[in-house]
Amino acid sequence: MQKERHLLLVFPHPDDESFGKAGTVILFTKAGTPATLICGTLGEMGRNMGKPAFATRESLPLIRKAELEDACQALGIDDLRLLGLRDKTVEFEDPEEIADKIEAVIREVNPSIVMTYYPKYGVHPDHDALSEATVRAVKRLPKSERPVIYASAVTNNASEVLGPPDFEFDVSEVYEEKMAAMRAHKSQYESMFSQMEQQMASDPKVRAEIEANLTKERFWIYHIED
Repeated sequence: MQKERHLLLVFPHPDDESFGKAGTVILFTKAGTPATLICGTLGEMGRNMGKPAFATRESLPLIRKAELEDACQALGIDDLRLLGLRDKTVEFEDPEEIADKIEAVIREVNPSIVMTYYPKYGVHPDHDALSEATVRAVKRLPKSERPVIYASAVTNNASEVLGPPDFEFDVSEVYEEKMAAMRAHKSQYESMFSQMEQQMASDPKVRAEIEANLTKERFWIYHIED
């Protein structure tokens, strides 16, 4: 991975920056690319409380914030910006106001790449709303100054609709670092991936299949229509 001017990540929840993307981020930061993360919410309405549960509805925001900070350290991100939006309500916010905040950061850090979800293909309403606001913010810049948007799609049929991804990064060389970033989100990881961990531990063939999938990260370039 070559060094870029700056990498800006814009995601709504703690763990969005790591699940499915951590390896790519680490490849960039290890190459010397400075990185900034804008996180929209603290994921305070998330259902997962750990396995076994160790969080409560009241403690979850602070726990997820601390997990996010740990993940940033694992990813090599030393600039974290919190928008303070309410989890599961981003779609009801004024997109222009959110775009204002994102645009301010873009103009400050001058990224060559912005990483976010692919609008309308993020599955979660917060994913789509924040990615759409991100596109609005980038579109405000002159064409010659716009960063490239690396968009990740969550929908299973993304390749059928969007075509093959523009980038499929092999992150096998930073696999352990990627898993460390994912596991930093303990409250979410253990609930979501405990079965996967058990399968990997009990069956070498399954472990190889899962690792082969985890070492590939896919992104589409989002082309802005003026």
